[in-house]
Amino acid sequence: MSIRIDIALDRKDFRLEASFEAPNNGVTAIYGPSGAGKTSLLRAIAGLEPSQGTIQVGDTLWQDKSRFLATHARHVGYVFQEASLFRHMNVRQNLDYGSQRSNKAARPGFDKIVDLLGLSRLLTRYDDQLSGGERQRVAIGRALLSSPELLLMDEPLASLDTSHKRELLPFLEALHQELALPIFYVSHLPNEVARLADYLVLLHSGRVTHHGPIADLLTRLDLPLAHDEDAAALILANVQEYDSQYDLTRLSFGDHTLFSPGRIPPDVKTQRLRIMARDVSITLTAQQDTSILNIVPASVIEISGGTGPQCLVRLDAGGTILLARITRKSAAGLGLTTGARVYAQIKTVALLD
Repeated sequence: MSIRIDIALDRKDFRLEASFEAPNNGVTAIYGPSGAGKTSLLRAIAGLEPSQGTIQVGDTLWQDKSRFLATHARHVGYVFQEASLFRHMNVRQNLDYGSQRSNKAARPGFDKIVDLLGLSRLLTRYDDQLSGGERQRVAIGRALLSSPELLLMDEPLASLDTSHKRELLPFLEALHQELALPIFYVSHLPNEVARLADYLVLLHSGRVTHHGPIADLLTRLDLPLAHDEDAAALILANVQEYDSQYDLTRLSFGDHTLFSPGRIPPDVKTQRLRIMARDVSITLTAQQDTSILNIVPASVIEISGGTGPQCLVRLDAGGTILLARITRKSAAGLGLTTGARVYAQIKTVALLD
């Protein structure tokens, strides 16, 4: 099953045309610059702005030519940039309000949501006794307790400072891991998208330009994310073993091995990795006299350059795509061409989940 969106929204100064399918589970990031229409898309999906076309979530048709469900009938949870808690209610009462809006037994229940979002010590507090990150956690919990078929999150970190963003991100990751619920997550920050999303919808000037699995779109050289300063590839690796002597964890993807600093909890079997393009160098032979532990055989798929000093090299490491940002002089010196067999030296492996 999937979520199917094929709508148009007209305002005096703006037109939105969005047509895509997304998985009916996991996190779909709606990504684009300011003014691209991200919030308008979420509001149209929620039925808060009238649009023409079709919206279907799994087996449930929310709208088409002859049908337009009101917002309350769409079973959608909506988390805004501002938490918008009821100030005359404490945290428990705000959460209970979400449960009361559900037309079925909340799944997961109150205790599960409180535990997942770390709210147990906050239940008797009021809005003015909470930090920004705590407010957003309560707002997310309230939305989840309404038992939505789809959770919409409109840049929930945008109003938070750096420390509160760091506070909230692990809880967003927990939602991603623990709940069988589709989430549409609006953002204009590539780091945030890479950390949270499974599927990506690119929006520009009111139009969906591309959509697909995030690992694919992040490494396409014809798309802007690959040319961002923080361009990176995502890998899902298997956790193998911990080396206590050197405080390293061995991970694997396909036939390849990577080492990551520190110990990963024993109950974690798979790990999401982010490998920055700037942390990947290329050699023609497997180096022995190097401090770099992570050396992976690969082949060159594509090279994107221009007139600047740097170029991007797209690599295939046994079916897993990597990006390397190197100088054009280095690419010329190595004689890199499409299909060339090389070795990717990975300086740093970042754990994301």
